[in-house]
Amino acid sequence: MKTAYIDCFSGISGDMFLGAMIDAGLDIEYLKKELKKLNLKGYEITVKKTHKNHIAATKLTITVTQPQTHRHLKDINKIIDTSALDEDIKTTSKNIFQKLAQAESKIHNTDINSIHFHEVGALDSILDIVGAPIALKKLNIKKIYASPLPLGTGFIKCAHGTIPLPSPATAELLKGIPVYQTTTKGELVTPTGAAIITTITDSFTQMPNMKTETISYGAGTQEFDHPNLLRLFIGTTTDTYEQDTATIIETNIDDMNPEHYSHILEKLLNAGALDAYLTDIHMKNTRPATKLTVIATPETQNALADIIFQETTTFGIRTYDVQRKKLSAQKTKITTKYGPVTLKLGKSKDRIITISPEYKDCKKLADESNIPLKEIYDLAKRAYADKERRA
Repeated sequence: MKTAYIDCFSGISGDMFLGAMIDAGLDIEYLKKELKKLNLKGYEITVKKTHKNHIAATKLTITVTQPQTHRHLKDINKIIDTSALDEDIKTTSKNIFQKLAQAESKIHNTDINSIHFHEVGALDSILDIVGAPIALKKLNIKKIYASPLPLGTGFIKCAHGTIPLPSPATAELLKGIPVYQTTTKGELVTPTGAAIITTITDSFTQMPNMKTETISYGAGTQEFDHPNLLRLFIGTTTDTYEQDTATIIETNIDDMNPEHYSHILEKLLNAGALDAYLTDIHMKNTRPATKLTVIATPETQNALADIIFQETTTFGIRTYDVQRKKLSAQKTKITTKYGPVTLKLGKSKDRIITISPEYKDCKKLADESNIPLKEIYDLAKRAYADKERRA
């Protein structure tokens, strides 16, 4: 599977991403031809080789040559929908703009359809955003990982006046995404860059085990002490399994009514925990206690921490990131003589490794039919195997 790892050591913007894709082999004339399908006029796209701290990179520049009007979300969706672009490219482009609109709506406390795009509704931003899925499809990239994102400091002037960095739109877009603060004065992650990378990326994690075929660089406009570049690794993964990063949240509790744990675990799982479980431990003075462990995603860890503090007697929690290897999961339904059962299929490179019938479906059929639960499990697996043989 062709895989990309986006190394955002100096952040990301739309033009940096397209520059890196062109540096990786995307034909600029192909990109221009596809973008013409938007039927937009009054711009020029130029590409040149440049250097940042003696590192060769590709700089893409979009120059607006005619006055442009500001647009609402419906205007941009109309431009995309009435274009001759492929349907999957239309869908991804609109998803990116939807994220931007949701962020702006939250910041300004305004209905999403009333948002008046300024910078991100400008012609160059539209071309950057639509260009991203065009580039990914042309280079046949199927899986995308990205590094945590660095944030700059200071202020920037925009259509709304002087605002802090990261901009409110960028900060909103990066909720739940791994980020870290730097001392760089300037904008490292733009709203356009944030919207693109949070839409196209499968996982923000360390670089996966992969056989690298291409390493490319897209140049940013600003000059910093460090090279203002976006680095892109493209190749094939050598890992058999999918990989992502999860956060472990733990706390030791020795002074709480044990009747409360069932309620707490239910709340944590309903709030998005990947798993939550209890372990019997002994603390100082050999005092019996319980360790509560929660596996969280970057998006849910703060909300889950809030639940732990609100619902337990703990004064503190421990958090640390772990790398996970996992099978890709797919759900399907199978019909047995007692009724339908949902199956979860665990796959590795399109090969089915594990078949797991859904407990609730199996229990319902077992209760209704008055037969052992394990027989329903076996029937569901056999029914799936028979269906595959007939296919």
